[in-house]
Amino acid sequence: MSGEGSIVTVDRETLARNLEQVRERIAAAAERVGRSADEITLVAVSKTHPAELVVATWELGIRHFGENRVEEANPKIEEVRRLLSSRGEAAASGDSGPQPGPIWHMVGHVQSRKARDVIEGGYALVHSVDRVKLARRLSRFALEAGRVQKILLEVNVSGEATKFGFEPEALIPAVEEIATLSGVRVRGLMTMAPIVPDPEEARPVFAALRELRDRMADRFPELDWYHLSMGMTDDFEVAIEEGATIVRIGRAIFGPRRA
Repeated sequence: MSGEGSIVTVDRETLARNLEQVRERIAAAAERVGRSADEITLVAVSKTHPAELVVATWELGIRHFGENRVEEANPKIEEVRRLLSSRGEAAASGDSGPQPGPIWHMVGHVQSRKARDVIEGGYALVHSVDRVKLARRLSRFALEAGRVQKILLEVNVSGEATKFGFEPEALIPAVEEIATLSGVRVRGLMTMAPIVPDPEEARPVFAALRELRDRMADRFPELDWYHLSMGMTDDFEVAIEEGATIVRIGRAIFGPRRA
C-alpha cells in the first residue's frame, strides 16, 4: 500500500508531536487574523504512506485524509476500513453515522478515464476538478451510483504551465455548465501555489483565489462557495491568513518521503 518508492518510518511519538505542532501553527495563524481554528479543516495527505500509518493518525484524532492517485487510494481506503474494523473501530468512508471513520478527499489530478473509480472510492470531496469534461463524467457516474459528488473547482491562479486548473478568465463559462449537472455539487475553489523559498511569495496567489471566490459567489449566489482549499506544508499559515478553509498537509505530519 505504500505506492511509489519507500517511506521514512514515523513512530507514533513522532507522529503525535508532528500533529501537535501542525495544530498549534494552524491555531496561531488563525488567531493572527481573528479567525477560529475550528473554521479550518486539516486534511492529512497520506499519499504513498501505508494504511497502517493512516490508522495511527486516525487514532491520534485526525479525521480527514487526502490522496493524490485513485489507483493507490482506493485499495488503501479498503485496507484502512479492514484494519479499523478488525480493531472494532468505525470505518465509514463518508461523514455519516454516530462515529464516522476517515473522511477521504481526492486532492490530486484526476484523469477523465478515472472518474468512475473516484466515484467508487466514495470520496467526501474531490478538490481537483479542473475541466468541464471531468465534471460531466463525475456527475454521470455519481448519478449512476445514486448520489451527488461534492467538488471543488481547481484554478490555476499562478498561471504556471506545470499546474492544472481552470484559467481564472475561463471559470465563469465553466461554472455555467457545471451548475447544470445534477450529479455534482460545487463547494468552492482549490489552487496550488508555486513552490517558493519564502511563503510570503505565495500570498498573492491565495489572496487572488479568495477574491475570485468572492466574485463567483456574487455571480452564482445559488451555488455554495464556502471552501477555499489552499496551503500545504510550506505555506499553509499564509493560506490560512488569506482565508483558507481547508489545508492539505503531508510532509509536516508524516515526514519526508524517500524517492
